[in-house]
Amino acid sequence: MDLSVTPELAELRRTVRDFLAKASPEAEVRRLMDTDEGYDADVWRALAADLGLAGLALPERYGGAGCGFVELGVVLEEAGRALLCAPILSTVVLAAPTLLALGDEAACADYLPAIAAGETVATLALTEPSGLPSADAVTTTATRGADGWRLTGTTAFVLDGHTATLLLVPARTGAGLGVFAVEARPGAGLGDGAPGLRRRPQATLDQTRRQATLTFDATPARLLGEEGAAGPALSRVLDLAAVATATEQAGGAARVLDMAVDYAKTRVQFGRPIGSFQAVKHKLADLHLEVESARSAAYAGLWAADEDPAGLREAASLAKACCGDAFVRAAAENIQVHGGIGVTWEHPGHLYFKRAHGSAQLFGNAAHHRQRLAELVLAGLPD
Repeated sequence: MDLSVTPELAELRRTVRDFLAKASPEAEVRRLMDTDEGYDADVWRALAADLGLAGLALPERYGGAGCGFVELGVVLEEAGRALLCAPILSTVVLAAPTLLALGDEAACADYLPAIAAGETVATLALTEPSGLPSADAVTTTATRGADGWRLTGTTAFVLDGHTATLLLVPARTGAGLGVFAVEARPGAGLGDGAPGLRRRPQATLDQTRRQATLTFDATPARLLGEEGAAGPALSRVLDLAAVATATEQAGGAARVLDMAVDYAKTRVQFGRPIGSFQAVKHKLADLHLEVESARSAAYAGLWAADEDPAGLREAASLAKACCGDAFVRAAAENIQVHGGIGVTWEHPGHLYFKRAHGSAQLFGNAAHHRQRLAELVLAGLPD
């Protein structure tokens, strides 16, 4: 396993960080939190079309750059640092890999070029109202009639589900589990977008990341790939989503650690910077170790996504558990170091605290992934 940073990756990081410093400062994050859409369409198009980030991990024949998850991880880590309000997880991490994994060449040719160009916001509506991010928990059904397939059911906690123009919906048929595409009209507040589709934005702790409940009532849909054969594709996409979220968490954890260290250097108490006190130094040193360990776990997950498909499940659970815990702790300790101001609305610390707790629940929390990792390890031991 080679986790070294190449000059190309370093340059990619510098480019993305410079762009986000201008496109996603704290004031802009706060502005977007109060909008209906939750993101700036112009910034998203610039990220996709000008920088090519939406298609970074897509094949060149679909308008992508032909890179891998390692390169995409650099973007995700910087997005986590900047609290980027954009449909990157929903479109780039969930929807695009689902289309690729299903192996439907016609659907890929129809949808992926527009995703790479930033023209289509897409998402995967996998999570049922129970909150379980699992293909086994899918209860939405699809029936085929004379006029094609129609979906009936409800999905919840759908990332960017209120604005996405392409909804990929897992549903059960007589042959098993399939994935169906629902094309919706663009724009929040302009109606639900497709016959029989109802979208309801959900109130979330983390206002920088929008989620919605989608209800389908005989909604017309297009079958993607082979009927009843979507299980393995969805399993891989969930693992990729766990790795991607972990990488975002690693970036956010590093950012709040930097905030705490900078404040400890400048805040003076009893005639000395508080960072010179042993209790604060030890707190920050322990936090630095945890954040760097989490980053290593995230990088291992990114490497496995590209180079070790057989080990992806273990790497994904390890990354999600480590990075979720590290971000939550780092965000809380940052508030502690800042004292009372850390929990005020005017300070950015609480925004990262909410993102930490919100992302900790996405695609399985740390306890879920530790349990899954233990089961995978035990299953691999000799009898």
